[in-house]
Amino acid sequence: MSLFRKSLASLGIGAAKVDTILQRDVLIPGEALPVSIHVQGGKTAQAVSNIHLFLCCRYEDEVASSRGESQHRTEKVSQICTLATWSLPEAFTIEADEERYFDAELALPLNTPITIGDAKVWLETHLDIPLAFDPKDKDMLTVRPDPLMDGVFTALEHAGLRIRQVECEAADGFALPFVQEFEFVPVSGPYHGRWRELEVVAYRDSDGLKLWFEVDRRLNGLSGMLSGFLGRGELKRHCHILASTCPQQAGDEVLDYLDRMT
Repeated sequence: MSLFRKSLASLGIGAAKVDTILQRDVLIPGEALPVSIHVQGGKTAQAVSNIHLFLCCRYEDEVASSRGESQHRTEKVSQICTLATWSLPEAFTIEADEERYFDAELALPLNTPITIGDAKVWLETHLDIPLAFDPKDKDMLTVRPDPLMDGVFTALEHAGLRIRQVECEAADGFALPFVQEFEFVPVSGPYHGRWRELEVVAYRDSDGLKLWFEVDRRLNGLSGMLSGFLGRGELKRHCHILASTCPQQAGDEVLDYLDRMT
């Protein structure tokens, strides 16, 4: 029976299970994510080489189309980016029906996407069991803007701009293989009737916040302008907000910059 149970466990039947419990529901980029990992033994003892945590998100990349006749045609393909990882420093054996708990802390990178629109961020937990089915757990995360970004978004909202779309798009020249793009439309205020849309790319580092802007004044503009500009390295207009800036001042600086730019 023991050998039979081991055979079943290797296929995932009656095997150990893992469940990660998030200690915080709402997170901000740059903060630490504390978690408790619960490992539940199965029907037989199993050796676990490691526990791996992967902080992941999805972004869109443009690749050459395999369906079009022209070599220049492209299509969007979803890619997964691993933002951060953590591993247990030692192996262990989980006995049948045994329960074990492990605590871990994973630092969220400063450019972890904000989870609005199509942007999703999740944590995957994997039990590394040699020569057997590896149990895993997946938990979706809620990521909110840091104080500087929140100050910018608040100022744009007060100026009559509303977020219409948010996407993570592939881009070169950054620590991560993508940037997060925010598309705003003016529904009231000083930009209503002057702009069709405003697209913003935000990038955060230890020095502060960089924001790239593209304003579309045309009645029939094209979406995704920033993706094209970033891909060719031609997007020049940007605003740098120092890390020491208070949120309200950050919003004022952005509005002043937009007024001067347009």
